[in-house]
Amino acid sequence: MASPRVSDLTVTEFKELVRETVAESLTELLGDPDRGLILRDDFSEALRRSLSEASAGQTTRPLSDVAASLTSAR
Repeated sequence: MASPRVSDLTVTEFKELVRETVAESLTELLGDPDRGLILRDDFSEALRRSLSEASAGQTTRPLSDVAASLTSAR
């Protein structure tokens, strides 16, 4: 059986093909480089605690404050 040609696709089929191609390309370019890695137990626990506190409504630090503290520590 011959492969379908782009010219034989309907507009809907062509849009879906483009959508799938763009999604695949973005996943390749922007995928998570840490995927599959295992977190250290202490970091995992700290992350769970932080998420729990945030969902319980406790105050969190704005990202700009965290970034500023990291840059000033250099």
